[in-house]
Amino acid sequence: MAFITDLNLSTRPFRNRVLPYLLSLVMLLIGGIALLLCLYQLKQNSDQNKSLRADITDRENQIKQLKGEGEKVQQELTPEQKAILSASHKLVANKRFGWSRLFADLESVLPGSVSASRITVQNVYADGDKLKAEIELGVLSRDYASVINMIENMSNSDLFQAELRGQDRQETERVVYTEYTLRVIYSPGYSYSATPQTDVAQNNDGGAQ
Repeated sequence: MAFITDLNLSTRPFRNRVLPYLLSLVMLLIGGIALLLCLYQLKQNSDQNKSLRADITDRENQIKQLKGEGEKVQQELTPEQKAILSASHKLVANKRFGWSRLFADLESVLPGSVSASRITVQNVYADGDKLKAEIELGVLSRDYASVINMIENMSNSDLFQAELRGQDRQETERVVYTEYTLRVIYSPGYSYSATPQTDVAQNNDGGAQ
């Protein structure tokens, strides 16, 4: 009977006190390595941000210096030289202006009951990196509401800013219509520096009739 009792292992359960400590040590080691990696990554990001801020500050200083030098050069120019410089800038803008693009954009906003009678481009200039043009536009229509609808279409297109400046009633034996005159600011959908050369036409005396 005593022999059987010695073989009953349930009276002496298995206990390993070292294994839990080993597992805890391994988990702490993994956590420590992960923490070190996170700290290293944060330091790298911080160093990179400092380097980028330094580059931005350096670029800003260079831009300020160049602007200062440009203003100094402008002040040293004679009135004749300033006029020549302004004329050359306008000439470059005119040559980069896309006339066919203007006609296509106008056609997209004109209602069927409104037709263009004259287009006079009064000025072409660069506004930052954008090319803009001041235009006097004449349109013919029998219906005033259609002209208002056209002006709304222009505003919604983000290409034109139009103001109605006048109207002239015309009457013939068969029809009665009105010519409306608008002042338009045209902003093509491309940058000044990236104006496609294939879409450029010559500026004939600053306007197209």
